Amino acid sequence: MARQQILRAQAKKELRPSIAGFFDEATNTVSYVVHDPATLEAAIIDSVLDFEAAAGRTSHGSADRIIKYVTSNNLKVIWQIETHAHADHISAAPYLQERLGGKLAIGREIVRVQEVFGKLFNAGTDFERDGSQFDHLFVDGETFRIGGLEGIALHVPGHTPADMAFIIGDAAFVGDTIFMPDFGTARADFPGGDAHQLFRSIRRLLSLPDETRLFLCHDYKAPGRDDYAWETTVRLERQGNVHVRDGVTEDEFVAMRNSRDATLAMPTLILPSVQINIRGGRLPEPEANGVSYIKIPVNAV
Repeated sequence: MARQQILRAQAKKELRPSIAGFFDEATNTVSYVVHDPATLEAAIIDSVLDFEAAAGRTSHGSADRIIKYVTSNNLKVIWQIETHAHADHISAAPYLQERLGGKLAIGREIVRVQEVFGKLFNAGTDFERDGSQFDHLFVDGETFRIGGLEGIALHVPGHTPADMAFIIGDAAFVGDTIFMPDFGTARADFPGGDAHQLFRSIRRLLSLPDETRLFLCHDYKAPGRDDYAWETTVRLERQGNVHVRDGVTEDEFVAMRNSRDATLAMPTLILPSVQINIRGGRLPEPEANGVSYIKIPVNAV
């Protein structure tokens, strides 16, 4: 289904989306504004709320760059899309939604992530674990539109149970599944992660046509590379990805991924990020003094 959709888009060049990437070096995250050049309808994917962990302060520099781009190009935001509940940055979707509109959407399996982390943070019965913090929950294979552009949502679990990739025209926004060929793939050791699932999800993405443009959620600038990069293609990944190129078996990948993950530290912002992102990017409800608090579970992660 996804393959046929991309082939249709490639055959109709007018359905090629216009894409702008916004790189946040503090978290190595790339946010995207994707729009239909004909209708100017747009989606924002994986936005970033600036967060100073030491002071516990939020700011909006990264999000305001997106607002400036959207308004200066007269775009109409239809969707605020999250590929998953990020562990390395906080979503700015509610801030952007208030100013630009658009439905806040994520994959349906967010409910599994909410259940796991709701328990970890002892969120209590006031925290709904049904995805109701979002306006729309995508299911695998679901189609949607941005103006004249057809999109399709693909469930690509492994990094987390809820990861989604979004194919829009000839482009695929793959979230935390695969990185630039010289850096490899996402980790699979978070709660609910699974290296076997990640391998199968990546191979599903790499079964798309070779010319499909892949837009990545992160770049960590592999050793020896001078510049950050976040756009590649299916062909380049199949030929040269250091972890999952053609010829690498599932067992080989899983052994590599599990061994590598055992050496990785937790992301610096994982505790505030997940705690907020499972709420759709909203801070926990303020307490009696009007202040929101983020919990830090001790010896629990």
